[in-house]
Amino acid sequence: MFERPKSGERSILVHGGADQDEQAVQELRELALSAGVLPVATLISKRDTPDPRFFIGKGKLEELALTIAETEADLVLFNNPLSPSQERNLEKYLNVRVLDRTGLILDIFAQRAHSYEGKLQVELAQLKHLSTRLVRGWTHLERQKGGIGLRGPGETQLETDKRLIGKRISQIQKRLEKVDKQRGQGRRARRRSEVPVVGLVGYTNAGKSTLINVLTGAEVYAADQLFATLDPTLKRYALGSHQHVVLADTVGFVRDLPHELIAAFRSTLQETVEADLLLHVIDASDERVDETIAEVEKVIEEIGADEVPQIRVMNKIDRLVDVRAHIERDESGRPVQVWVSARTGEGLALIAECLQELFSDVLVTRHVKLGPADGDVRAMLYRIANILHEEQDESGGWVMRVEGTRAALQCLDNRFEPESASTQRAAESETLFV
Repeated sequence: MFERPKSGERSILVHGGADQDEQAVQELRELALSAGVLPVATLISKRDTPDPRFFIGKGKLEELALTIAETEADLVLFNNPLSPSQERNLEKYLNVRVLDRTGLILDIFAQRAHSYEGKLQVELAQLKHLSTRLVRGWTHLERQKGGIGLRGPGETQLETDKRLIGKRISQIQKRLEKVDKQRGQGRRARRRSEVPVVGLVGYTNAGKSTLINVLTGAEVYAADQLFATLDPTLKRYALGSHQHVVLADTVGFVRDLPHELIAAFRSTLQETVEADLLLHVIDASDERVDETIAEVEKVIEEIGADEVPQIRVMNKIDRLVDVRAHIERDESGRPVQVWVSARTGEGLALIAECLQELFSDVLVTRHVKLGPADGDVRAMLYRIANILHEEQDESGGWVMRVEGTRAALQCLDNRFEPESASTQRAAESETLFV
């Protein structure tokens, strides 16, 4: 009877297949370090078609077993997806724990999740992944129940575990539906108050958490490692005296992001889909910057957020030579790319400048006439709006021209004077980008 070995801390990295990308091997090493394990050796297998039993060939399998004995490793991490039978065969032959790329990322996510919603999403992804590993994964699961009071047709332990996992998945999905409803209520409230939502997306370790911390004063954990943060963060960011947006930070993306994770985190990623604008944070110092951009764009398209307007934030310019903070614009003059350093703060004001420019149509301009006894209303206008012009009339009241969001000024609509045709058209426009 074969029992799965327990997970260890000394790992051997295995990268197989015809694609021998050194960057892919380096990313596997970074994932291993993020999971808290120590890579002690790396094995490269150049094989066009994977072996159906062990994924790697017999020669590499023997070399792997010898390396395990020499390094005293107790964990093998594959940078490739393994079938349940391949995982089982490898563990039985090597007598150490074997994880593929998906299992490794799920393990990292399990360590990083702290919020109620995050823990549920990770558990859901793990259970969906585990349910495929129950098929002929452990021989002890094939035993049937028996004994006093349990005789009869019975069911195998494998069938029992499948049924329990299915039941738990159903429970988690119901709980996540409740959380999603709460998120939906928050999104509707933000739409009613006309507060634009800006989603931060990007490859993991691009600097999203550092950026949201310096912009909003948040205390999101930030570290130079993959998937340093997992739980979603919503923070208000003031653009001007009476204009602000909500920044929504989400999980970082990575190449070959497991589909189980995309499905489990769909409610969190919904903040990205329904955002008014995406800030695609990019590590400008990364040697494979084009590849990471392509991977993020692929996930954005997969979750249905490819139609959301986007600005690229080229971060970490402090690591580059002769690169200064600046804004790049398209032919129409719209900002499309901004170069900054979240670590040093260089160019961060340019982000606010871009957002103010793009969301300028959210603000409306109104004229209001106040009487001498309306000093409280005048004071409130100074708190909730920008005062563009003010003068006193002959009666001792005030004639004012104010600018603010439609929701903020709605309570004073009965005091507003009729607007010019151009101002009326701007006020009625619901389009953020013209």
